[in-house]
Amino acid sequence: MIALLTLLLCGGILISGLLAVLLDNLVSAVISAGLASLFAAVVYVVLAAPDVAMTEASIGSGLSTMIFLYAIRKTRGKD
Repeated sequence: MIALLTLLLCGGILISGLLAVLLDNLVSAVISAGLASLFAAVVYVVLAAPDVAMTEASIGSGLSTMIFLYAIRKTRGKD
């Protein structure tokens, strides 16, 4: 059962990663990359590595996504 859950979550990581690369909208791509990181954090919890999962969720999914979104907002030109 855990193996099936792990495979499904890894599939979610792959799909989110592909969407991050293929999407044209930068904000959507950054959110998709953050979602891939969040899936990875859940995989770490399932595989009994809670310390790695907390680090991945806080830095990989949370902080990095917020920094990228802030940078996109600051660098967009006024139309």
